[in-house]
Amino acid sequence: MANRKGARVTVILECTSCIRNGVKKVPTGISRYITQKNRHNTPNLLELIKFCPYCYKHTIHGEIKK
Repeated sequence: MANRKGARVTVILECTSCIRNGVKKVPTGISRYITQKNRHNTPNLLELIKFCPYCYKHTIHGEIKK
């Protein structure tokens, strides 16, 4: 079996504006995306602009700790 010690890791991105404003329009939770990043090229936390269905606009989604 192969070792899973590669440079790519799976990260979860969560909407920062929902957390800050406490948006609870839909009881299912906060907008989250799953993506991958290269640990060697991007050592700090990842932030991307994605669409949040709870805020109904494009917002900054930041990486959260597992």
